[in-house]
Amino acid sequence: MTGLRLVALLTVTALVFVLSSPWWLGGICVAVAAGYAVARVPWRQCGRFARSLLVLVVFVFGLQWWLLGLDPAVVICLRIVAALGAANLFTVTTRVEDLVSTVERVTRSERVGLLVGLTLRAITTLAEIAGEVREAAKARGVERSPVAFAVPFLVRTLRHADELGEALAARGIGD
Repeated sequence: MTGLRLVALLTVTALVFVLSSPWWLGGICVAVAAGYAVARVPWRQCGRFARSLLVLVVFVFGLQWWLLGLDPAVVICLRIVAALGAANLFTVTTRVEDLVSTVERVTRSERVGLLVGLTLRAITTLAEIAGEVREAAKARGVERSPVAFAVPFLVRTLRHADELGEALAARGIGD
């Protein structure tokens, strides 16, 4: 099942970048939204993703409208919504272990499977670190300071990378 979902994600992503009709891209967005309903993804989880996506799309839309015009801005934003929506649906409905084992089976390489697993785990770890750093800055009353966010985020990220490197080296990976 994971392999089928992965193929569907790759197909949707390829279609999104090949198609240039706002109608077709809108149809893909509707199909992705239906995928969330079929998968019974909780509304709260969908809302968090939708808010994040909305911020990105509004920014990109404004910039693209200013640079390229209305029609290209709509197409670009529909592509972003469809591709990121499909990718998020895949990650929400697929366990990392299942994805890693599928990739290992297809590529016949444990290293590629490990790479995929570490990449997905790194994304969630960085998001968690960012949330914790944001909360700590808010508690100190400096939530609007870029330095109060960037410095602790960078330090914690580098510390995590060191720990991960040491753990991999201890297991003999990378020799």
